[in-house]
Amino acid sequence: MKHKYLKNVATLNLSAEKCIGCGRCVEVCPHRVFNVTDRKARIKDKDRCMECGACAMNCPKNAISVDSGVGCASAVITGWITGSEPSCDCSGGSECC
Repeated sequence: MKHKYLKNVATLNLSAEKCIGCGRCVEVCPHRVFNVTDRKARIKDKDRCMECGACAMNCPKNAISVDSGVGCASAVITGWITGSEPSCDCSGGSECC
């Protein structure tokens, strides 16, 4: 099953100029957002990004940026770590998280 998040809202960005095609982003991304073709990383499906930040933290050339620690993905991860219910502070919407 493919995990999708909100369409066209992920803060993920990739600089092709900085990328050296090492494939580290492919290795660490839990939702297979990236692939490497022609010795460059490419974003396959930005809407699958949960903004965890693993790709950006592991990129040796700082070619990837993402605002990690924001939104519902962060709330779910924090809930797993602390054993609490996710709370992304969506201000009362019943479809939050």
